[in-house]
Amino acid sequence: MVDPGDGAVVLAWLAQNPQVQLDTILVTHHHADHTAGLAELTERTGATVHAPAMEKMPVAVHGVQQGDDIFWHGLRLQVLDVPGHTAGHIAFWSAMPDQSPVLFCGDTLFSGGCGRVFEGTPAQMLDSLDRLAALPSDTRVCPAHEYTLSNIRFALAVEPNNLNLISWAEQAKSLREQGLPTLPTTIGQELQVNPFMRCDQPEVIAMAKKVSGQAALPSPAHVLAVIRAWKDRF
Repeated sequence: MVDPGDGAVVLAWLAQNPQVQLDTILVTHHHADHTAGLAELTERTGATVHAPAMEKMPVAVHGVQQGDDIFWHGLRLQVLDVPGHTAGHIAFWSAMPDQSPVLFCGDTLFSGGCGRVFEGTPAQMLDSLDRLAALPSDTRVCPAHEYTLSNIRFALAVEPNNLNLISWAEQAKSLREQGLPTLPTTIGQELQVNPFMRCDQPEVIAMAKKVSGQAALPSPAHVLAVIRAWKDRF
């Protein structure tokens, strides 16, 4: 289980699937919508919790950070430090056997967006997104929230001429109309459609300059700072 914000939902699912036992919980950051179910779940199941070493948690955890590995039933999950949304935010990546890799990234990366910069800096968020961008392009990205349609609306304001984004907007709308999730996405997909992973692209830079009224933005981190502030009020 990853980021259990509601223990009752997890327990209900476990009751319907008695062949499954919950023995391990992964947590990406300390916000309550990712941790509120921990006390109930650990009490009921005895599951081990792996969580950011640099953040306070409501239950006893095994603290992990960049460079640590978690081994679970033959799988190796690598821990990545991805601060920005929170100061100690982490992600978990695994090269799955006979499948494409998988990434649990909490609120750092969404389809078409990224998390608000609450405790870190835009430069930290950019560095974290660059770290994720360096993962294999077929990595399945499992964010903690289905924010895709609202993120796409903003992304189209940033890059109205991005043909990949226009196509993705149509696909995502169709999926949601059918009651289907837009997730997981992939790293390769996000590099084509997510403005926060495209802060070095001319159209994104030009729009950031227009929105900010600044003639020059010296680095991609400055571009990200502008478009993240714009997204906050969008």
